[in-house]
Amino acid sequence: MPGMGMLDGKTALIFGLSNDRSLAWGISQALHREGAKVAFSYAAVMEKRMRPLAESLGATFIEPCDVASDEEIGAVFAKARRELGTIDILIHSIAFARGEDLKGRFIDTSRDGFLLAHNISAYSLLGLARAARPLMPQGGAILTLTYYGAEKVVPKYNVMGVAKASLEATVRYLAADLGHEGIRVNAISAGPIRTLAASGISGFRGYLKSFADQAPLHRNVTIDDVGATAAFLCSPGAGAITGEVLYVDSGYNIMGMEVPEESAES
Repeated sequence: MPGMGMLDGKTALIFGLSNDRSLAWGISQALHREGAKVAFSYAAVMEKRMRPLAESLGATFIEPCDVASDEEIGAVFAKARRELGTIDILIHSIAFARGEDLKGRFIDTSRDGFLLAHNISAYSLLGLARAARPLMPQGGAILTLTYYGAEKVVPKYNVMGVAKASLEATVRYLAADLGHEGIRVNAISAGPIRTLAASGISGFRGYLKSFADQAPLHRNVTIDDVGATAAFLCSPGAGAITGEVLYVDSGYNIMGMEVPEESAES
């Protein structure tokens, strides 16, 4: 029923929407469905694909931002203050590493590639949180997206896995800093999904099959799964949850060594 959403009256500022296969799109739809007003900031090269999606959810605040620039971050939040007043939810769905750093061996990662991956994928959360804080005078929820490669070695994930480990630590330290202001900071660790970002990882199709075979629920994860969990984490129902990494991965993360069927009963 209209007016019964768990995010009624909330305003969400979402960074990282790229296309209709992105995790940010699943999250955006879920927040909107639960009654939140959605606003967007995006990488300029993504405008053609993302703007029609944002407008389909009634968004009027749709602003470009290079998260590697403190000046651009500041400008976006200054405009958000003027047009939105305050925000209740900040979504960080941003990650980037050079293609060459997702191939071969991690040990061959260049200094520039390492710093770039960490700047865009991890430091940007800190930069956005710092800028969002004054717009959350009554508290709020900050949510980012991570992946299992932050804690276990995933082939071809390389420097992005290390950047995601940094991101998860950033979640915990921000949660500790901002908790007394009523601002919660959490992460969703989603299973592999065929997104634009995943397209840069070689052999990804085979990994999806292997994942579904090994996960307890024996299925892959969808952007709708991630969106539903995001809506919960940003809602009052998750009011006592902060500093956490919540897995939305069909249970894959609980599994140890895969046991061949023929030896399962021996």
